[in-house]
Parts: sequence; structure tokens; C-alpha cells
Amino acid sequence: MRPPPRKVELAGVKNVLAVGSGKGGVGKSTLACNLAVSLALDGAKVGLLDADIHGPNVPQMMGIAKYAPEAGPDEKLEPPTAFGVKAMSMGFFVGSDDPVIWRGPMVHGAVVRFLTGIRWGELDHLVVDLPPGTGDAQLSLCQSVAVAGAILVTTPQSIALSDVRKALSMFKNLGVPVLGAVENMAEFACPHCGKTSRVFSHGGAKLLREKFGVATLGSVPLDPLVCETGEAGEPVSASRPDSAAAKALRGIARQVASRLAAAASKRAGAELRKAQG
Repeated sequence: MRPPPRKVELAGVKNVLAVGSGKGGVGKSTLACNLAVSLALDGAKVGLLDADIHGPNVPQMMGIAKYAPEAGPDEKLEPPTAFGVKAMSMGFFVGSDDPVIWRGPMVHGAVVRFLTGIRWGELDHLVVDLPPGTGDAQLSLCQSVAVAGAILVTTPQSIALSDVRKALSMFKNLGVPVLGAVENMAEFACPHCGKTSRVFSHGGAKLLREKFGVATLGSVPLDPLVCETGEAGEPVSASRPDSAAAKALRGIARQVASRLAAAASKRAGAELRKAQG
């Protein structure tokens, strides 16, 4: 039996935070971008790694699609900064219409390169936007570095639970603590009358909480602004701070930061007690 791969130390990075989902189309990249921006708006030093090698969306969503990374004398790449967040993505290296036709080992190499070959500097949080599912990128991340916590993104339908359960199981099997779940597209608020209505069935987040003990970090409403600002490269958390969606995302970021701080304090206490015998 092979020993598990040795994890690398990311000098200067305090927390690696994974954002995952059991399926695509739930708004995971939107959540990752706005979470990173929200943490930065609260004063944290933040990086954003787009680990969706086959379908990178971060460059467009962060308004940096035209950036061309260059390596310095140490061969490390300089990431661009947008909205106070340092970002890196495969999208900087391929055309918007060019597919990345790679097998698993190449995906692994890209994830490791993006973790260790980027001039991240001092970061409080490195938010990693994972691809949907439970594949190569997820395994590479969790086996290559210590991940402080994971966030699961889901939609309100109870049927979405079966997909999220797989992501939950994966993180648990890989020893990654799950901080909680975010319910995206929870309800639609009419911009004209202000009345809210549920577009989808609901109960997914509640079932996660009741059946598996996964905390609900917050709900983000179904708001056209979120899509519009994402496509324009202006995350809603920064560009429309007074919107309901931005307020929800800022609240989720504060919950995440609080949980990470509590976990770090608990670890420090345990290490101190161990040192004292």
C-alpha cells in the first residue's frame, strides 16, 4: 500500500478554504468569487485559486480575463489583483473557446503548480473554487495541502441533497472539516413589488442540517444582479453592496471567517496542552 502524498507548506498562507459542490450549475464559482471579495472587503488578505481546470470562470467573473501571467526570476507567476483579491486560473493560459483536454495527472500537476508556483505572498485566506463533483482536482487539493475547511454550495431543492452528500462524504474521507453549506438561489425577490417567491422546491439545506449536522452558513436570493455583475466582471458584493444578495454574501463571509478563527483557536489550544504534557 502506497503512503499518502506528503503535503506541502504554503508559506504565508494561513487558511486554505475549499468551495465545492456535488453538481454543476449551483453557483459555486459565483459564491467563491463573492466570498473572496467579501473577505477582502472586511480587511483580510485574500487569494482566489480557480481549480476548475476544464471550465475556468474566475477570470471573467473578476474582470481580469485579459491578464497574461509572467514568471519572475524564481519561476513563480505573479497573480493579478482585482477587488483586493489575488487570483490565478487556467483561463489565463487558454483561449475562451479552447478546450483543456487533459487526463488526471495533468490536472494534478496544474493544481499543484497553482498552489506552489504562484507568488501569493502573505494571505489570511486562499479560497479555492473547485470543479463540480468529486474528481481529480478535489483529490489533488486535499492531498497536496492542509485544507482548513470546506464550504458546500447547494440549491434549495431537496433532490439536490443526493449530489451534495457525495461532496460531503468526499471531504470527510479526506479529513477536511466542512464548515457548512450555502443555499444559493433560495428565493426570488421581485424588483418591482418587493414580494418574494420560491422558484424551486425547498428543504435541501434543512435536510443537510438535520440528517448530517451540516450548518447552514446562509442563503443567497435568486437575483438577476448576481448574474449580471458576474458576467460583467464586477462581483455583486463589491459593485452592488446595498443589494440583498450582496448583504447575504457578506454575512456568509463573516460566518466563514468566524468559524475558521474558532477552529484555529481550538487547534492552538490543543497543541499547547500537548506541549505542556
